[in-house]
Amino acid sequence: MSAETAADPISPHGGVPLVDLWAAPGERDALRNHARSLPLIRLGSRELSDLEMLATGAFTPLTGFMGEADHRRSRDEMRLASGTPWSIPITLGVDDDRARELRSAREAALADERGEPLAILKIREIYPVDRRREAEAIFTTSDENHPGVQNLLSSGSFCIGGDVTLFADLPDRSFPEYRLSPRRTREAFRERGWRRIVAFQTRNPTHRAHEYIQKAALEVCDGLLLHPLVGETKSDDVPAAVRMETYRVLLDCYYPKGRAMLAVMPAHMRYGGPREAILHAIVRRNYGCTHFIVGRDHAGVGKYYGTYDAQKIFERFDQAEIGITPLNFENTFYCRRCEAMASYKTCPHSDDDRLLLSGTKVREMLRRGEAPPPEYTRPEIAAILIRAMRSGES
Repeated sequence: MSAETAADPISPHGGVPLVDLWAAPGERDALRNHARSLPLIRLGSRELSDLEMLATGAFTPLTGFMGEADHRRSRDEMRLASGTPWSIPITLGVDDDRARELRSAREAALADERGEPLAILKIREIYPVDRRREAEAIFTTSDENHPGVQNLLSSGSFCIGGDVTLFADLPDRSFPEYRLSPRRTREAFRERGWRRIVAFQTRNPTHRAHEYIQKAALEVCDGLLLHPLVGETKSDDVPAAVRMETYRVLLDCYYPKGRAMLAVMPAHMRYGGPREAILHAIVRRNYGCTHFIVGRDHAGVGKYYGTYDAQKIFERFDQAEIGITPLNFENTFYCRRCEAMASYKTCPHSDDDRLLLSGTKVREMLRRGEAPPPEYTRPEIAAILIRAMRSGES
């Protein structure tokens, strides 16, 4: 482990140094030329997100796409073959024909969707997978209406496991000024003198309930990392560009300077509920965070998971194994009688006194150009969302 990482308040996951899969600068041209002689595997947007997470160390201790032993144990026990907790397999899927073509290859070039080589994969093994069994294990369903199941079932019935070496920048990397690697976030925390850092995962604009739990966490932590996911999400989720505008406004107007920072996480959304909550916590540990907010229905979709299942799943692991401390929050809301933000833990009143708006109701209001009450969302945020709705951005 590097001296800098050893000085951080939390070590990377798995008790190893942060993984760095970038080739040395002097080797990149030679690797690029070598890649052109290898069989090519084109990566879609989800695989490109995983490649970036691997290469930057966000998926430490993984050094490439999982082999069969890691895949099976991650699927069935939420652990790597070594026993290290890991709740969702990170795999590179191919169809039957491609698996046969690559059977005798020792290396392959990983390329973007245009066919431009980006990395070299040292093929360790090619193995069959039961995607429906994997879906049932991860998502608790194989219902193809679940977006994560849809994506998994389209991933191919074989996986290629092996270590990766990246030699070229990934394409279309949005928000470069906020695209901080785990090394960069750890450096930023050291510069700020933060020792207790809480991360907040989001794929939606932040409303007052989110703001409330973030600020509650800041009462016991030195700093907040607002860490939105900007990889692929469902088509009806608010686009990343719109969300980023809302986050910037919120931090500029309503958070103390020097106590919060914004960075993006390039992962794609799996909608894996409880299991994805564990993965998100592990990733934030690698980014240098010591605490992680787990709210209602974390990484959920539809009615596939219980409201607080994502909090309960942490009880299946020893705290020292996960390393990062989960901060569990109840559903929060504005109570008219309390005249404050509250939760079921702190508010004695009935739902009649509480401002409880469904996502559907809020979207209907925004489409009509009507801002939700300021107790639900900040007026500046509502204005951004109304403008985006009217321009067709969301």
